[in-house]
Amino acid sequence: MTSHLETVRKNIQTATINAGREEEDITLVAVSKTKPSDEIIPILAQGQRVFGENKVQEAAGKWPELRTRYDQVKLHLIGPLQSNKVRLAVQLFDVIETVDRPKLARAIARISREENKSCACYIQVNVGREDQKAGIDPDEVDDFIKLCREELDLLVEGLMCIPPADRDPTPYFTLLKDIAVRNGLDKLSMGMSGDYQCAIQCGATSVRVGTAIFGERS
Repeated sequence: MTSHLETVRKNIQTATINAGREEEDITLVAVSKTKPSDEIIPILAQGQRVFGENKVQEAAGKWPELRTRYDQVKLHLIGPLQSNKVRLAVQLFDVIETVDRPKLARAIARISREENKSCACYIQVNVGREDQKAGIDPDEVDDFIKLCREELDLLVEGLMCIPPADRDPTPYFTLLKDIAVRNGLDKLSMGMSGDYQCAIQCGATSVRVGTAIFGERS
């Protein structure tokens, strides 16, 4: 696994140079969903500190203990968030990347005030308009960002997307960047194990890589 991590890091470095960008502008989010602590520890030992998890309850079962052993860990929630899990998510995660509907945004805003903790939020955009995927429609995203920022006072830092699996991701990454630019957002979470180099070329500031680091999901 550690050799896989080094390969991913080198690929990111190459893609960044080819895109004429600075390496420090790209954050690698190591996706540790379904992976037990004993598989995550070697990656932590290699200096990786930013991780992505899909499920709140699963993350709560392993990360509090790991954080007592490794400092400066940042956790990103990259899976769908149910309203009844918002409090635990706000307590546990540094970034919630899957804000995609007003009801959820209102719950995050309310519980963040109650917990006196401000999570960074990314708006998830359904760039391919796929019925089976979460995310707000591209035509509705500007109004939703305005709601989150101005009415709810959420800390909206960026956008996230998962493009259609069977198509060239480039136009979808480009669409997300265009939305970010017109809304004055700096951060773009896009690109996974199969397309993170393309995502960097298109302007990603973070890439979510799991399989290429940890191997196939358990």
